Amino acid sequence: MPSGPPTVSRRHVLIGTVALALVGTAAAGCGAPEPKPDVDALLAQLDRAQADSQMAAAAATIAPPPIATALNTVAAERTAHARALADEITRVSGTAPTTSASPQATPSTPTTSTSGGPIKPPSAKDVIAAIKASSDDAAQAAAQRSGYQAGLLGSIAASCAAASAVGLVVQQAP
Repeated sequence: MPSGPPTVSRRHVLIGTVALALVGTAAAGCGAPEPKPDVDALLAQLDRAQADSQMAAAAATIAPPPIATALNTVAAERTAHARALADEITRVSGTAPTTSASPQATPSTPTTSTSGGPIKPPSAKDVIAAIKASSDDAAQAAAQRSGYQAGLLGSIAASCAAASAVGLVVQQAP
C-alpha cells in the first residue's frame, strides 16, 4: 500500500537549519589562513638604515670636525629611520624584526682585514654613495606601497636625498 508524502515538522526544519549554519561556520573557520603581511621591503630598508647609520658613524671618526658633525647627524637620522621601520614591522607582523646588518668597527674596537692590516673606516664619499642608493631604494619601495608605509618610505627617501645632495656635499666643499 502506498504511503503518503512525508510530513515535515517545524522542529525538523529548525534542527536542519541550525545544523547547516554550524557546518558553514566550521567550514569558514577551516579555510585558508590569513596571509602573512609582506614586510620584506620594510626589512630591507631596516637593514639599509642600520648599515648606513653604522657607516656614517664610522666615517665620522676620521673626518674633520665640520664633516664629522654632518656624518653624525646622518647617523642619527638613519638610526631614527631604523626605529620607525622596526616599529612599523612590529605593528604589521606582530613580531619584532630581526635584521642582518652587521655592526661596523667602532673606534674602541678596531678590526683587521684578512691580510692582517686594520680596516680603514669609510669616507664621507662612501657614505654619500650609500645614502643615495638608500634614497633610490626607499623611493622605489614607497611607489609600491600605500597608506602609512608609502608615506614612511617616501619620507625616508626624501631625508636620504637631502642628506646626500645637500648635508654632506655642502660640508665637503672647499
